[in-house]
Amino acid sequence: MNVLEEARREIDRVDGEMRRLFEARMDAVARVAAYKKEHGLMILDPAREAAVVENGAAAFPREDLRPYYVDFLRDTMAVSRRYQKGLLDGMRVAYCGVSGAFAELAARRIFPAGVPVPCPGFKEAYDAVKTGDCDLVVLPLENSVNGDVGQVMDLIFFGDLFVAGVYDVAVVQHLLGTPGATLDSVKRVISHPQALGQCASFIRAHGYETGERVNTAVAAREVAEKGDVTTAAIGSEEAAGQYGLVKLAERIQSEGDNTTRFVVLTRSRKDPDPKDKSFILLFTVKNEAGGLARAITAIGAHGYNMRALKSRPARDLSWSYYFFCECEGNIYDSEGRSLMRELNIVCQDVKIAGSYERDVRV
Repeated sequence: MNVLEEARREIDRVDGEMRRLFEARMDAVARVAAYKKEHGLMILDPAREAAVVENGAAAFPREDLRPYYVDFLRDTMAVSRRYQKGLLDGMRVAYCGVSGAFAELAARRIFPAGVPVPCPGFKEAYDAVKTGDCDLVVLPLENSVNGDVGQVMDLIFFGDLFVAGVYDVAVVQHLLGTPGATLDSVKRVISHPQALGQCASFIRAHGYETGERVNTAVAAREVAEKGDVTTAAIGSEEAAGQYGLVKLAERIQSEGDNTTRFVVLTRSRKDPDPKDKSFILLFTVKNEAGGLARAITAIGAHGYNMRALKSRPARDLSWSYYFFCECEGNIYDSEGRSLMRELNIVCQDVKIAGSYERDVRV
């Protein structure tokens, strides 16, 4: 046997072993995909992939082959992502609105393998997951210009779904009109209240009347159906294309960095993860002097940074409130368990809505 034949035989032997290992690896990838589907996680996990490359490179003994091994790892993970995408095709993602809504855009960016499912309202989208009609729901939580979406906070507090992640989506608002309309012909602008608030300065500057609609894309569809040059909608570029409208003015939001935070909710709470450094805590306090102060003090005393604290009316009792708290830190470590024991003493009700690594910009 010559040298070439011997080398090729060794390659064939190694390839056979690699086929067995590849199959085992992809079986594990399939289990990861199933977990991500159940718990509303994105296919791409940049931190995990970076750690795999870093640890793999550090453990690889041959310096001359190390760069090629890094390429091998990256290519293997790319193949794994494609396999996961195929497994997750058809995953149903509920959102509030109609096609062209910013919520649909968020759903497509977060879950490119999913099928966005439009729902007429926040509760209907939420309930679609509760009943099992959809696998998860993407809902707006807060806008950087116009503040909180109280209805969604209420669903999280009073409902049974769990927070799987929070995602930041840049929102670019345009004035959309029927073909033939101009800035001067428009007298009235319709859109979702959040969008109207985000573009309040533009609206005032042009002296437009306003009308509220349940969704930006619903407003765009109405303008298209009526074909009235005196009425325009505020919405996305995608909505303009969807309904055959033209952009009469671009980027009309008051703030350049207009961002909406979307929350992903699922039926199953994901396993505690040491990487999770953010969590959402919901609680009510006893109706006695210093009740809220004791809860806030406990959170700080256990080393958690309270990034936001918001109050919302509790519907079961007039003039009572619950508190929506976003914190930094891992709530599932020993310090977190100690905090929860203390909060259960000083609070009337308390629950962890979910934990996640960080806000992800998509």
